[in-house]
Amino acid sequence: MITEDIRQADIAKVVAEGFAKTPKRLPSWLFYDETGSKIFQEIMRMPEYYLTACEYEIIQMNKASLRKHAGGDGTPFNLVELGAGDGLKTEILLKDFTAHKLPFTYSPIDVSASALEELADRLRNITGLVMRPVNNEYSEALRFLSGSELRKVFLFLGANIGNFSVDEAQAFIKSISSSMHEDDLLLIGFDLKKDPRLIQRAYDDPHGITRDFNLNLLVRLNRELGARFQPDQFRHYAYYNPETGMTKSYLVSQRDQDIFLEAFETHVHFSRWEVIHTEISQKYDQNMIRKVASQSGLEITDQYYDCKHYFSNVLMKKI
Repeated sequence: MITEDIRQADIAKVVAEGFAKTPKRLPSWLFYDETGSKIFQEIMRMPEYYLTACEYEIIQMNKASLRKHAGGDGTPFNLVELGAGDGLKTEILLKDFTAHKLPFTYSPIDVSASALEELADRLRNITGLVMRPVNNEYSEALRFLSGSELRKVFLFLGANIGNFSVDEAQAFIKSISSSMHEDDLLLIGFDLKKDPRLIQRAYDDPHGITRDFNLNLLVRLNRELGARFQPDQFRHYAYYNPETGMTKSYLVSQRDQDIFLEAFETHVHFSRWEVIHTEISQKYDQNMIRKVASQSGLEITDQYYDCKHYFSNVLMKKI
């Protein structure tokens, strides 16, 4: 059962706020309507998008260690996954944990209700799995779950932490840390700095899938806010800065145009080559990971890598 809904009023609010900024911007969680979630599944299957395969390898190779950390003493716990998506990698842990009869409840959190419904349908074959999905943004979902007295093991996989700037990531991790008790754990996936060309191809692929993912934002606004965007009048643009470790994605207006938004009963002007900033993806090195952890009141208890050291899953607990 889906316990929360992202309201149209919430979408209208963030779009109005984002379009009032310079440059205009949209939050990355807007990507994940039903169509966007399906396109992102295509992205994860692209050979250029190395992140999924790397993290899958890490979890598959280290599931016994993660099981020991999560529930080795037999204490019941809530496995809370922020940004669950299709749950492909988490399924490895769910099958392993249930096979070893760990006493846990799985609470996947995602802004896409359709993704959670598909996830619940796909995981029905896992015998003994207790699942309680939450359809909401992270901050609201954490408040929703805060009343539980169960020990919590938080999962934040898929390099979702990269959707924040470093300062925002630290504030977000600190918000999780503030709700953690002494025995709680947090497992975060960090995409690591590497060959800049490899990173660039992951966000601007030759197949046009990342382009379609970005442009689908405009299709969603047309449908849900009565906007009148012509997606073919915008271009997808992404670039990686190896100095800062940040990838940025934009939609770029190809001409001067005024877009009517029925929800606001107003026109929004776009100059030729004006951008809408839609996403960041921050890459990390080891010093950055240690700093974010320590300044959030956490310490690293274990760390896992794929064979190429492209990606790392880092297990943290309260200091």
